[in-house]
Amino acid sequence: MPHSPTDPSGALVEQLDLAPVRNGSLDGLYFTVKDNIDLAGLKTSYGSPAWRDAHPAPVHNALCVDQLLASGARCVGKVVADEFTYSLDGESFYFGTPRNAKAPDRVPGGSSSGSAASVANGLADFSLCTDAGGSVRVPASLCGLWGMRPSLHRISEAGVLPFQPSVSTVGVLADRFEVLDATMRVLLNAPASSMPSPRRILVLQDALEIADAAVRDEVGSALDRIEEHTGIVIEPVRFSEIVGEACELKVCNLNGLRDLQTAEFQSTVGNWIEACKPELGFTFSMAYGNVRRFDRIAALDNMARCERLFRQINAFFTPETVICFPTTPKIAPRKGSLNTLEAVMDFYDPTMTITAFSGVARLPEISVPLLTVDTCPVGLSFVAGHYQDEFLLSAVKRMIS
Repeated sequence: MPHSPTDPSGALVEQLDLAPVRNGSLDGLYFTVKDNIDLAGLKTSYGSPAWRDAHPAPVHNALCVDQLLASGARCVGKVVADEFTYSLDGESFYFGTPRNAKAPDRVPGGSSSGSAASVANGLADFSLCTDAGGSVRVPASLCGLWGMRPSLHRISEAGVLPFQPSVSTVGVLADRFEVLDATMRVLLNAPASSMPSPRRILVLQDALEIADAAVRDEVGSALDRIEEHTGIVIEPVRFSEIVGEACELKVCNLNGLRDLQTAEFQSTVGNWIEACKPELGFTFSMAYGNVRRFDRIAALDNMARCERLFRQINAFFTPETVICFPTTPKIAPRKGSLNTLEAVMDFYDPTMTITAFSGVARLPEISVPLLTVDTCPVGLSFVAGHYQDEFLLSAVKRMIS
């Protein structure tokens, strides 16, 4: 789709017109790039004007950008990211709140807020972005888009600003499945090939129990349709059955992942913040206070726990198995409503409890725009085993086509 000369979405940091360097499978598609991914000659802000002003412009594109330009896609903009990409709500102190096209009075989700807004508002067919704690999947869910977080490190992160190396990965938001599929196959270096059909579909009961009642009802209806379409009886499964021990989803996944993320953020970004003392946005300042006070040694046990969970969860995945759950447990909060600690925790804790499942296990996850609650979109996520990205793309296509 041709890009708009104006920006009703509030997504753009800079409008661009970077032509493809070769023809390929993405001919005719337009994309945007989250502002923590390098574009040659343009300063990368990482969602922070202070970071942008303190660092030189890169000489080269991030390698993932070159993959897209060499496959026929055209880059039409650099888009807003939450400050230091350390957020899931999409309300930037410096760059504003990009427009959620499906629910304009609500947040778009973050930290890939500009990516989601640029696609949902029609500026691009897809956006290149990143995900650690849910920064692709949450905006996909709240804005009614297709979003994929691939297996950890399947896509090159050369030229992607440092965040949380044990968790963070490059991903994609798209306006339709065909675009997501074609783009991911380029980035994964995975041409289309014959894949087995899913034989077993499980729904993660722990995630359903965390979700709001209206979201649970919509999940049930969607799963009924998938059962009818595929002929596969969808089975319930609990997190304790997956890992083979008495372990709550929140206690094991969320706490483990959060400690790992915080310790790594101290090293990748915290060192610079402490040395340079830049101006920080109000919301990020509150979150960074927790980072500053964090006991790094306390994280070591949870790092070991995350490694154990990775092995246990992936050992559970028999061939052709898919697990599903609501991408987010609730609809998007209203803009400006996350202004108290209670409101923030009411959104973040249950959301990250669910998104941490794929983060800890390094799984590929696709959020599918199948659910609607009170006129607001919510995604239904499907995951497969580590490095089973191609199977997951094929399985999702068969389940929803």
